[in-house]
Amino acid sequence: LELNVSCSDGAGTRGTGDMSDKAARLKTLTRHVKALDSTPDLEDLAQRAWPDQNCGSNCGCSVSPASTAAAAAVPETPLAAMTWPRNQPVKQPEIVTAEDFIESLRGRDIKVILQGELIKEFVDHPIVWPSVNAMAESYRLAMENPELGSAVGFSGYRMSRFLHICESADDLVMQSQMQRELGRRTGTCFQRCVGQDASNAMWSTTYDIDQKHGTKYHARFMEFMKMAQSKNLVLGGAMTDVKGDRSLNPSEQPDPDMFVRVAERKPDGGVVLRGCKAHQTGNLNSHWMIIMPGGKMEKADKDYAIACAVPVDAPGLTYIYGRQSCDLRAMEPGDIDQGNAKFGGQETLTCFEDVYVPPEYVFMDGEVDFTQTLVERFTAYHRRSYVCKAGLGDVMLGAAATVADYNGVAKASHIKDKLVEIAYLNENIAGTAMASSYGGQATPSGNFLPDVMMANICKHNVTKLPYEIARLAQDLAGGIIVTLPADKEFRNEVAAPLLEKYLKGKKGVTVENRRRILRLIENMTMGRNAVGYLSESLHGAGSPQAQRVLIQRLFDLETKKRLAKNLAGIVE
Repeated sequence: LELNVSCSDGAGTRGTGDMSDKAARLKTLTRHVKALDSTPDLEDLAQRAWPDQNCGSNCGCSVSPASTAAAAAVPETPLAAMTWPRNQPVKQPEIVTAEDFIESLRGRDIKVILQGELIKEFVDHPIVWPSVNAMAESYRLAMENPELGSAVGFSGYRMSRFLHICESADDLVMQSQMQRELGRRTGTCFQRCVGQDASNAMWSTTYDIDQKHGTKYHARFMEFMKMAQSKNLVLGGAMTDVKGDRSLNPSEQPDPDMFVRVAERKPDGGVVLRGCKAHQTGNLNSHWMIIMPGGKMEKADKDYAIACAVPVDAPGLTYIYGRQSCDLRAMEPGDIDQGNAKFGGQETLTCFEDVYVPPEYVFMDGEVDFTQTLVERFTAYHRRSYVCKAGLGDVMLGAAATVADYNGVAKASHIKDKLVEIAYLNENIAGTAMASSYGGQATPSGNFLPDVMMANICKHNVTKLPYEIARLAQDLAGGIIVTLPADKEFRNEVAAPLLEKYLKGKKGVTVENRRRILRLIENMTMGRNAVGYLSESLHGAGSPQAQRVLIQRLFDLETKKRLAKNLAGIVE
């Protein structure tokens, strides 16, 4: 596309291949930047280098398409059709900084039960705060590295990349890189992947439902996501039901509330929900949650085929906080025994007692034929999202190397070999996740779905390899990881000097630093953050057999047999 560029300083019309035209464009951009009241958005400037209309500021730049310019190309997908006009300035959302996010969680009327007590304001509770801070780290990353931690959504707002509807395989790759980086920065579950993956799965599924049934779910979901992007909210995701008797379908349960269901349909098109979602990661720290069916539904399960969005502080919701190993250490003075006092994860049992959902937030209601589609798309995104465990594995490798160094054995060949093994195992997790992202393909709705086979290979790796990494880290730490006296003993007038004398390691290493690295390894392999690194790795996004079922379905055994028979010269 050739452009006639005119600037108020007298720059004339040039051909796009002419060097003077490049100079004119630079002058135009310079004048534009000087006219701004804030730091320019780099993506906005890149688009502005080839705009197709006036920018709307007082910088004096203006452009018009040359006579040879063709009409705008027809968007290839529905997502491209509605994507933010790239020639417009990027908009800023309501929540930008970590401080903005933390403040947005206060003052909400949420019923939270923790340690047998009703907690009215949970943000600053010692047990809860590390999880709030871990989620806030996603906003810090977006500020420090906007290319990685943020994106410009189809709404035109620069918001967290966790809210982005993936428009390309590159977007999937950036998600994976961001997730690994946040794992490195927090050493725990930062609780945003479920909402990210639910959003992308809902995007394509609502589109497909509309195409078959003539519903309006996709338009509703689009408006919901526009709202979330404009505010830069945190979206949680709620899929796993408590299930009751696992041998029975939802509609066959003696208690109908074992799966979240529509208990009542209102004349206005809204629904009333009852039931309970288990193992809900970070929902308390979210602003909204996307409710999804927990599995494939049959015709009799129509009331359980419900997908919708609910604000976290909606009337009728009760959150019962999950217990974590060593969680009461957060209530003790000092930070050493916590291992990782800054960051932690969060799980709740989320109970729905007549929760009303207006029609504009209902995205599936009774379409049982799409429940399996939604679940499988969500798990494709989410099993690939376990690349975050590679970030935690990076921390484990660093901790294992540090404790070996503090113990004075870092140069021993068998120690080096164990560190190589940790790195090898960890990169197997990362590599399969990245392969899934790079192999992403467009859905009819326009967003991109990761490679399903590689997503399941990634998650299946995660059900095993972190356990071996944890074993190796404990091996290098030594038995003192489970016999180290409490921090209080180091402040006791009798015990303290003895401990300082007898718990020395290599010369130049303080006893306190040795204690700190030991407690971090304990935290990630046995303590609070073992929830995110080990148990969640086993059961999150489906237990190991769930991945094996998908792998068996996708490995195309007959084709592999034909390949072997062909090379063996077999004719049948």
